[in-house]
Amino acid sequence: MDCTKEISLIIPCYNEQESLPAFFEEVTKVLQGMGCTYELLFVNDGSSDRTLEILKDMVQRDEHVGYLSFSRNFGKESAMYAGFCNACGAYVAVMDADLQDDVDACDAMIERYMAGCDIVYGVRRHRATDTFFKRTTALGFYKIMNALGANTVYNHADYRLLSNRVMKELSKYQEVNLFLRGLIPLVGFKSTSVYYERNVRIAGTTHYPLKKMLNLAIDGITSLSVKPLRLIASIG
Repeated sequence: MDCTKEISLIIPCYNEQESLPAFFEEVTKVLQGMGCTYELLFVNDGSSDRTLEILKDMVQRDEHVGYLSFSRNFGKESAMYAGFCNACGAYVAVMDADLQDDVDACDAMIERYMAGCDIVYGVRRHRATDTFFKRTTALGFYKIMNALGANTVYNHADYRLLSNRVMKELSKYQEVNLFLRGLIPLVGFKSTSVYYERNVRIAGTTHYPLKKMLNLAIDGITSLSVKPLRLIASIG
C-alpha cells in the first residue's frame, strides 16, 4: 500500500462479517467527503466466520484497503498494536467495525490534531445505551484505575487519534499484557478529547462479555500500577 497517506484508520475485527459491508460504505463516504488521503487497515483477530474472506474481497475492489490477519485470536489490544506498527499515515485513528463509534467525530479529531494535539481521545457523552450493570461496573473500573495511579480517561474506550511521533514512542514500550487506554497517556504528548454519541451496534453481538471485561481490567491494574504488589506485600 502507498505509505504517503494523511490518515490511517485501524479497524480491529473479530467475527464482524455482518457489520463490515455497512461499516466500509459509511466510513468510505465520510473520509472521501473530508477530502483527505487515507487507508483503511483492518486487523482480523482470528475470526471464525467470513470476516477474512470479506476483507480479501475489499482489497481487490478498493486500493485504499489493506488488512493484517492473525493466526488465532490474540485479543483487541494486540490487534490495535499490530495496526499501529503497520500503519502508513501521518496520523492514525482507531475505530470499531460495528459503527458504535460516531464516524463523523473523525472530522473534529483531525481538527484537534491540526491545531497541535498529538493525542485526541474519543469520549462518550453518556452511557444511556448501556445496561445499569455495565454503567455501574464501568464507573467502578475507572475509579479503581485512577485510585491506583493509572491515568485513564473516563468514558474513553479505544476510539482515538494519534500522531506519528506518539506511535514511535509507543513502539518503545515492551509490554506483554497490553492496556493501551492506560499506556497511551504515559507517552506524555499534548492531548485533548472529542465528545460523541455512542450508537447501538449495527449487527452482531458484543465481543466483550463480563469475563473479557474482567481480564482487561486485571491487565490494566497489574500492568500500570505497583500498588497491588505493595498491597500484597503488606498483607504478606
